[in-house]
Amino acid sequence: MSGRTAVPENLKALPAPLVPPVELPAPADELAVAAAKEVGWSGVVLPEMRLLGRRVCLVVELMTEAHAERICLGQLPVTDRASVATWVWPEFAGMVPEPAVRVVGAIAVARHWRTGLANVVPFLRYGDAAVVLPTSVVLTNDYVVNCLPRARAYGVAVVRTEPDAAVDLDLPGRAERAHAGIDGIHRWISELAYDKLLASAAVS
Repeated sequence: MSGRTAVPENLKALPAPLVPPVELPAPADELAVAAAKEVGWSGVVLPEMRLLGRRVCLVVELMTEAHAERICLGQLPVTDRASVATWVWPEFAGMVPEPAVRVVGAIAVARHWRTGLANVVPFLRYGDAAVVLPTSVVLTNDYVVNCLPRARAYGVAVVRTEPDAAVDLDLPGRAERAHAGIDGIHRWISELAYDKLLASAAVS
């Protein structure tokens, strides 16, 4: 016999108290640039982009020799994922362009630590990772109990940002990480980064 919920006619439903959303003190791109300096990463911080369904700011270094060679040969960035996926096939060895950028790391600027970690952890295969969180989030018990152990386990650096947009390192990342080998996704990400770098004012 199925049950049935009885609701009294005089029941008054009260709305749940609204919690104001946590606001970031500055645009994500600005906070990512400051965070890259705080964690000691060298390179150019690219504008926030969506990669693999996640929002990150990539930090990349231009490989000057490979870049010069690609300019001479007219090898522009190739951003089509299906095409770049074939570049790692053995039969194409020596026939595809050399990577012109090196991915140093990925930075996620987020209002909550769960979103930040979800965005950057997949990029640990290709470089370092860091998240930027508001100080109001860092000072919570949830952050101490749940975020810090996960960030330490993955080796993700955590940078907190104050209401005046100043940043400070809260947890250093782990540098002694064995990165995965070059695969099709890695090459595709580097080509996207190369394209963004050429489109910016960082490369003349």
